[in-house]
Amino acid sequence: MWGHLDTRRLPAGYPQFFTRAEGGHIWDANGQRYVDLMCSWGPIVLGHHNPVVDAAVARQTALGDCLNGPAPVMVELCEALVERVAHADWAMLQKNGGDATTACVTIARAATGRNTVLIAQGSYHGALPWCTPVPAGTTAEDRANQGRFLYNDLASLQAAADAAGGDLAAVIITGFRHDNVVDQEMPSLAFAQGARALCDRLGAALIIDDVRAGFRLHRGCSWERLVVQPDLSAWSKAIANGHPLAAVLGRDSLREAAAKVFITGSFWCGAVPMAAALATLGEMDRIGLPDYLEELGSYLRAGMANLAQRHGVGLRQSGPVAMPLWLFDDDADFAKGGAFCRAALEHGAYLHPKHNMFLNAAHTQLD
Repeated sequence: MWGHLDTRRLPAGYPQFFTRAEGGHIWDANGQRYVDLMCSWGPIVLGHHNPVVDAAVARQTALGDCLNGPAPVMVELCEALVERVAHADWAMLQKNGGDATTACVTIARAATGRNTVLIAQGSYHGALPWCTPVPAGTTAEDRANQGRFLYNDLASLQAAADAAGGDLAAVIITGFRHDNVVDQEMPSLAFAQGARALCDRLGAALIIDDVRAGFRLHRGCSWERLVVQPDLSAWSKAIANGHPLAAVLGRDSLREAAAKVFITGSFWCGAVPMAAALATLGEMDRIGLPDYLEELGSYLRAGMANLAQRHGVGLRQSGPVAMPLWLFDDDADFAKGGAFCRAALEHGAYLHPKHNMFLNAAHTQLD
């Protein structure tokens, strides 16, 4: 097994294979049922087997999926994305989050004629050679033309921009700081506004990587809550409730550059995931998804805080309540977190000791 799916990274006893899922629950290959708080690491936002999404998938499957070119549903979906995301004037569709972040960087370089991209230290933007957190098999050239800064530290960002000189093409920032194994951190208003002002001043593109957070925290881009708009944004995970799809959304000023670059893939015009995405967006609006997840997440956070206090355990809960991360004090080796998650597994809850988790619309307080 490879990448983040390898259960050797988890406490002993975690199941490697799963056979089915429904709503907010998942079953492993031994038939054990769990409350699913990983949601396939983010893509499941409405719940497994949402009937509205499944019906849209069945209709489009009957018509065709992988054709010689896109189906009309692509236009419908792109229009829906542009309508709901404030900074978006156009949309481009891909398959995975790494496709989208890479496309954003490529478009920014094409638009500016510059090379350097600034990346927050420790941020995850995908597993391609330019951004993978595990450098095995990559070269120094894969990481060329990059600078690093500290998330939420405007002085650090300014210093990295100064080091880039006149070669700054883009700054790419996640919707919130969700580095693995450390406390999550929401972007401050001062940092978001400062990043926007810096990019405006230097003629660089501001890219928001909303692959993980997109649509869970806000109906549009995560930074819309701060009234700060990027030039480009990358989306995936929650966009199609588990069907393989990603998107780049951008301002009109970058449309020409987006049309100029050659970005494609064998399955990128697949119509079924696009139909799933269109249905997913509609269901999100019907449910009032961000508000529901905020309410449910707040209930869970308060319950965990009370539980920790009652047992005298130092528990840190960080980041958005809809995407909880639980880390224990004095737990550098994650022994406490591992033991807690292992016990939760035995009681029917699938958690993660180091990575943020995810709520979906099928979860309830009873879970």
